[in-house]
Amino acid sequence: MTEAHLAIKVVARRTGLSAHVIRIWEKRYGAVEPERTGTNRRLYSDEQIERLSLLRDITQGGHSIGHVAKLPTEKLRQLAKESHDTNGRASRSRAAAPAVPAAHTFLDECVAAVKSLDARALEETLQRAGTDLGAQGLLQRVVAPLAQTMGDLWRDGTITAAHERFASAVLRVFLGHAAKPFAGTESAPVLVVATPAGQIHELGALLVGAAAANLGWHVTYLGASLPAAEIAGAARQHRARAVALSLVYPEDDPRLEGELTRLHGSLPPEVTLLVGGRATPAYRDALEKIGAVQMNDLAQLYSALDDLRRPAKKMNR
Repeated sequence: MTEAHLAIKVVARRTGLSAHVIRIWEKRYGAVEPERTGTNRRLYSDEQIERLSLLRDITQGGHSIGHVAKLPTEKLRQLAKESHDTNGRASRSRAAAPAVPAAHTFLDECVAAVKSLDARALEETLQRAGTDLGAQGLLQRVVAPLAQTMGDLWRDGTITAAHERFASAVLRVFLGHAAKPFAGTESAPVLVVATPAGQIHELGALLVGAAAANLGWHVTYLGASLPAAEIAGAARQHRARAVALSLVYPEDDPRLEGELTRLHGSLPPEVTLLVGGRATPAYRDALEKIGAVQMNDLAQLYSALDDLRRPAKKMNR
């Protein structure tokens, strides 16, 4: 085997897989076994990049990653060739067949459904996106951009608060059902998800809850604009490993720093506070004072949740 010297960002760029998918295929399915540096960074070899690329092609062809992840590389090459040949024949024989919609097409359809307050159309589009893109693809390429777009449209007056609440209501039910197959065991860690008092937009919080559930966490979702005491009480009652807050709007609430301070003081010391959302940078100083883990995107959320599940590695609050 060639020397393992390639960082996960390079591997993601070469294979077209997200860093999160690479980690999941490694940890959950044993697809590859990267070496580790003294600082615990993953390093991959050219052969491992080939395996990951082959697995990408094979799973896109319809195979389950759980069934093929540990096959010898030569067998993966054979399956990839068969998949390529089959897809080539299918393409030639069905040249007029419609292509699978791109993620931005699903996003456009979701936005149109929200503007029309059409719950059925929104649910059907999300269902098709989940089927075509997979659970993680749905979250990262459709739901996350949808949450961002809803905020932008609400700010510029294209939609009203009713549209945002409508989208939240539909997504709450849809994502709750979608996350059931990923439900963790009884021993799985608990994550409490909410927005603090004054933060009225909950799409980001819904996204966080769904993402954590897909990683096998038990998620206790509390909803939007809750006082610090109630969030802390739920965390204590459920013996949560972490509390996740979504900060979206407003970005200049003078009361929020006090709420964050009260929440931090009410949580058990072993509970980690995770905070993300478009308004997070506006409260950076307050979050740093209480030692909250700040996240810019889903990839950082996944990394933080993975770290929290490693007993030997404790995160600072």
